[in-house]
Amino acid sequence: MDSKGELLGVLRGMREVLLGTLEGLGEYERRRPLAPTGTNLLGLVKHLAGLEYGYLGEAVGRVPAVRPSWFREDVSTEIDMWAMPDESSAYVVGVYRELAAHSDRTVEDLELDSPAYVAHWADGHRATTLGVLLIRMVAETSQHAGHADILREQLDGRLGGGRTIAAEEAFWSDRRAQVQAAADHFRP
Repeated sequence: MDSKGELLGVLRGMREVLLGTLEGLGEYERRRPLAPTGTNLLGLVKHLAGLEYGYLGEAVGRVPAVRPSWFREDVSTEIDMWAMPDESSAYVVGVYRELAAHSDRTVEDLELDSPAYVAHWADGHRATTLGVLLIRMVAETSQHAGHADILREQLDGRLGGGRTIAAEEAFWSDRRAQVQAAADHFRP
């Protein structure tokens, strides 16, 4: 497989991992802060939708038809990492899927060395290529899909692939005890 195809395949797979963490949860569980920073499942999807719009759309001169509602001039605080009450899960996920499809078409249509420009990057570093942005998008999506997997585990014990800790309680209990015992060797 060529580099572009491999990168796009990984990106698509990580998107599905991310969206899979929302399955079976209600609005509250998708939105509630699960880390001291307020990180939550739906906020991660919302954040990545914005990156898809910018990096694999706007930056390469292919502005998507869909502009996320959270791209607002009237907001004085960052709102791309959490969903406002008027932004339903269906809306955020729908925007994400639509922007991801737009990104896929962009990657398929252009070459990795196609020029790109990221306006919010530092002076002298704004000019880049589609390939660099695709790598960044794969990295961002993979990182946040990992965050989402851990957040989901905190909610109900569900692991990647839909398995649950409860379904293999003895295995995970033994594993945790082994990990704790190894850590205890270094306890002050």
